[in-house]
Amino acid sequence: GRGRGAPPISLQAVWTADNGRIPPWKGDFHHDLNTQLSYWPGYGANHLEETMGFIDHLEENKENYRRYTRLFFEKEGLAVPGVTTLDGSEMGGWVPYSLSPTVSAWLAHHYYLQWRYSMDRKFLREKAYPWFRETCTFLEQVTVTDAAGKRKLPISSSPEINDNRVTAWFPDNTNYDLALMKFAFSTASELAGELGLTGEAEHWQKRSAELGGYALSDHRELMIAPSLAYAHSHRHFSNVMAIHPLGLIKWEDGEEAQTIIRNTIAMLDRVGPDYWVGYSYAWLGNLKARARDGAGAAQALSIFARAFCLPNGFHVNGDQTGLGYSKFTYRPFTLEGNFAFAAGIQEMLLQSHAGRVEIFPAIPEDWKEVGFRHLRAQGDFLVSARKSPSGEEVEVEAGRGGVLAVRLPFDRYEVTAGGDRVVSREGRMVRAELKAGGKIRFRRLAP
Repeated sequence: GRGRGAPPISLQAVWTADNGRIPPWKGDFHHDLNTQLSYWPGYGANHLEETMGFIDHLEENKENYRRYTRLFFEKEGLAVPGVTTLDGSEMGGWVPYSLSPTVSAWLAHHYYLQWRYSMDRKFLREKAYPWFRETCTFLEQVTVTDAAGKRKLPISSSPEINDNRVTAWFPDNTNYDLALMKFAFSTASELAGELGLTGEAEHWQKRSAELGGYALSDHRELMIAPSLAYAHSHRHFSNVMAIHPLGLIKWEDGEEAQTIIRNTIAMLDRVGPDYWVGYSYAWLGNLKARARDGAGAAQALSIFARAFCLPNGFHVNGDQTGLGYSKFTYRPFTLEGNFAFAAGIQEMLLQSHAGRVEIFPAIPEDWKEVGFRHLRAQGDFLVSARKSPSGEEVEVEAGRGGVLAVRLPFDRYEVTAGGDRVVSREGRMVRAELKAGGKIRFRRLAP
């Protein structure tokens, strides 16, 4: 469907009718996961017009968000309610996520993705950076510095952890809030620098540096908060935001990051899926793809498709098989699980969040024949690739042009680059300068 000029994807989108009753969770906009997961696959699928429908909604309601920010937090800048009506007004719900101060930082991630996948400088200047600037202005005002000079929220939470009880609140930053604040400040600095706003870039970098480190267990696993481990099965992996979707802890960063990623995912598996829902499995598929575990990603995604979807394809939150994939067996229909599933498949095929385009980063060993055409990568590149017993090849087409860094899925290859220039080749890593509309092809050579 069209992405512009229509409301963005809510919990059930156009299928809000529920047999004459109000649909589950009132069919509203839930920004503590549901809207965000619904847009995850849009960028890589090359549907940037449709993903702008989400941005348009946020832009149209900015003045209403500012009103809420002044009313509820008594601060300037931009906070967005976690649960809203069609015009962005606060609806309430469980307080820790419906009134969370870091919602606009998670929404900022979508502005960042829209910029990175499109490289549209007008969008960066007029929409992306202004959203980050206002979000960070608010976060700077709402945080305090502790005795050690570390910046923190006066009170912190993690979506749906301890429900709506008083124990849902923490005196120290949860990993959820911390990751979102780190992302917001550091990215605001990056975008200000991109626009030549040196003073602002330095200011946001300083705020970012004031945030402390993530809460890690003795086994280097991401906890929920310094005082709470992920020791009980929970559907919302809010503690792992730094790994995915935010990509602040990346596999490409090396051994320390890989240890945290591996151990955190192993912990999710070990504690188990008793209280997971469908989107938990879809999210786990994305996480395992980021950890280069193709078999694990495929398994998580296939459980989602098999156990948490009706024959018509709708995701219904609970396990429908009776095979013990979750103790939730109910059937409320929401859309975000299906979209996160699609994003998980994209993550297996192509990743570009770490400053390079990586082809087939998480493909199971037994996938002998796999391919895709025109997935979009950050930096405004369209990528096609295929792998089969008869051969393997990759093609990258530039939009606006620029330097392409690509990691190929094979060691020996020939390059066809037209008038574009290969800058360097080091094993599977290739750097090339592509003109606007330029194409480069790689074909695997037999060993």
